[in-house]
Amino acid sequence: MEKRVVITGLGVISPIGLGKENYWNALLNGTNGIGPITHFDATEYSARIAGEVKDFNPADYGIDRKEARHMDPSTQYSVAASKLALDDSHMNLDDEDRDRIGTVIGTGIGGMETLHNLYKNLFAKGPSRVNPFVVPKMIANMASGQVSIFFGLQGHCASVVTACATGTNSIGAAYRMVQRGELDAVFAGGTEAAVSPGAVAGFAAMKALSTRNDDPEHASRPFDKDRDGFVMGEGAGIVIVEELEHAKKRGAHIYCEIGGYGSNADAYHITAPAPEGIQQSKCMKLAIDDAGMKPEQVDYINAHGTSTHLNDLNESKAVARVFGEHAKKVLISSTKSMTGHLLGAAGAVEAIACAMTIETGNVHPTINFVEPDDELKDLDLNYVPNKAVKADVNVAISNSFGFGGHNATLLFKKYVG
Repeated sequence: MEKRVVITGLGVISPIGLGKENYWNALLNGTNGIGPITHFDATEYSARIAGEVKDFNPADYGIDRKEARHMDPSTQYSVAASKLALDDSHMNLDDEDRDRIGTVIGTGIGGMETLHNLYKNLFAKGPSRVNPFVVPKMIANMASGQVSIFFGLQGHCASVVTACATGTNSIGAAYRMVQRGELDAVFAGGTEAAVSPGAVAGFAAMKALSTRNDDPEHASRPFDKDRDGFVMGEGAGIVIVEELEHAKKRGAHIYCEIGGYGSNADAYHITAPAPEGIQQSKCMKLAIDDAGMKPEQVDYINAHGTSTHLNDLNESKAVARVFGEHAKKVLISSTKSMTGHLLGAAGAVEAIACAMTIETGNVHPTINFVEPDDELKDLDLNYVPNKAVKADVNVAISNSFGFGGHNATLLFKKYVG
């Protein structure tokens, strides 16, 4: 018999705030988190703006100086967000069977800062001067591994890597394991700290990034006709995914229930989505069907909404295909309009936005939305422009679509005892 699965803890490190409350209030207020890159000298780069995490101190999350030196920033973010999620859940790990608590935390790119420093030292000083911790700092699984070590979580421990769908697939994988009764709870989500020379140069070379360098406040503008590419962001989102009866037994606060999960592939192109959003629409339908629901029961969509032409167009067409006339009634917004694109962490921080939407009855806006381009006008979708709205959201879905054709959708619903 399948178990019911709920979310009981939320932890977020983001360009618009550290912690659930700061993050959520910033979203509702339409706060812009984009600014000039400060992590390195980007003077010669065509794209010189990003959504950087501000005022982050590992010690604030129990990571001492020695431990921090052995962690890439992406791993530091994952540990910090996990600490916030654990505190928010009020779970006492000393009372738990740690063999039944797992860790599924992914990253799209991994330890880019560590990799950059590796090659800088290697080419300047030779192989004998390479840091002996460079490999365990850099490898993609270490975000999950370090969280497992840090909190003594001895159940299933893995790292999902599906580009920009990573966070959503990670939570989906955790959902399945708890649903099958394999685990009582999972720390699940994604992390990213890729605002570094190589990653920025690489995305810029693809012409994927916004070059609105003189106006960073308005650079990330999903679905707007004047968008010119996405803006890189960084941070981490972790949710505590928990079996319902286990959560009830310990008196946990339940934000929402995970009702469905869908995942498929475009099988089309290494970066571009399949035309007309056909596979994306199938992915949304998989999640809705998995929940035993109908499209017209969905109240809100947290869109992938990257601020790129192909993504915004194909996702909008996919929504129209799945929801038909109901598509015009569904509220749709893009968290990335404020945070930038957190790559492997995007789906996780957006899942947190969905949980808070259901919890509070507020839908955050898509900022910088002035006018849709001509291809989107005919669809007549409500992208919740520029100002948050009150709404009784019983069912929300979150979309994530990654390079390589990875598609993932989670469906969240209001918990009813």
